[in-house]
Amino acid sequence: MQINGTIKDKQLRVIAEDGSQLGLMSLSQALNLATDKNLDLVKIAPMASPPVCKIMDYGKHRFEQSKKGKEAKKKQHVVETKEIRLSLKIDKHDFDTKVNHAKKFLKNGSRIKVSIRLKGREMGHPEIAYEVMRKFAEICFDIANVERKAKLDGHNMFMFLSSKIKL
Repeated sequence: MQINGTIKDKQLRVIAEDGSQLGLMSLSQALNLATDKNLDLVKIAPMASPPVCKIMDYGKHRFEQSKKGKEAKKKQHVVETKEIRLSLKIDKHDFDTKVNHAKKFLKNGSRIKVSIRLKGREMGHPEIAYEVMRKFAEICFDIANVERKAKLDGHNMFMFLSSKIKL
């Protein structure tokens, strides 16, 4: 954004600080008008013909913009991705524990990445891994949506679940 001395255009369309149109004027006239009021001349529409400049307190404007940005950031909710690792030969109690952890994460609004690492001869039976993933998704069905179905990628199988609960 160009301010005061950095503006090089000869003719400008000038807007007052209250938003009223002051009309077309030369750069020197606009700068004199801005300095008389102890304000800055700021180019707000450089592509217009002639360029549009506004007389304003640029420091105050920047402060308000940063304040608005901070407020927007506070209201923004970042979705965290948690990972749950399963194995092909997982026992019932271990499976239930992992499901409980996943449900806790989902209730907090997190996204879950469920993964299984296939080792050695387990690569010959990916259908067992698909079954474990299906069962996991089925149990979490009441509070989770399957964002990405189970997919084998090399020795790893991944599935993503997202929370149905909106925070």
